[in-house]
Amino acid sequence: MSKLSRASKVVKKVDAGNVIRAIVRSGQAAPGPPLGPILGQRGIPIGQFCKEFNERTKEIKEGIPLPVKILVNPDRTFELKINMPTVSYFLKAAAGVEKGAGRTGHELAGMVTLKHIYEIAKVKSQDESFQLQDLSLADVCKSLIGTSQSLGIKVVRDLNAEEYARFQEQREEQLKAEASTLEAAAAKKK
Repeated sequence: MSKLSRASKVVKKVDAGNVIRAIVRSGQAAPGPPLGPILGQRGIPIGQFCKEFNERTKEIKEGIPLPVKILVNPDRTFELKINMPTVSYFLKAAAGVEKGAGRTGHELAGMVTLKHIYEIAKVKSQDESFQLQDLSLADVCKSLIGTSQSLGIKVVRDLNAEEYARFQEQREEQLKAEASTLEAAAAKKK
């Protein structure tokens, strides 16, 4: 075996471009699943990662989902890159809902105004993913409108506080009715 072929085999074994992408809640990184096993397989000290992540996110409200990119070096050190919260988090917070619609297109989970979309777009346009795509603010707004539709959140021009309160009451009643029908169906099966 020549020196060149041996050297090429050694180079192939070194995987310098390891990148782990995950969504971790701010201030809540823990060594348990799902993050612990992934980091452990790559030889990253889990306790050190959790300590660094929680330290860097201590100014952010606890529990906000943050996209994280972990660049793993061959010597088992890592670089941590924390992005802004996800678009779905911002949209659900603006709409005042905990989760999106169960059946997208058939039910409505909440409503946001164009002003909400614009404000979220201003924040998210500074995010790395949108900067890499070189999107204008109008394109970011269109992307946000598409995401809101997939979450079952309707985008309206203006939204009256009383009108939205009435909508939320109706939505709550609808969810309770669906939950009771599911419980009745489950009771019949037993």
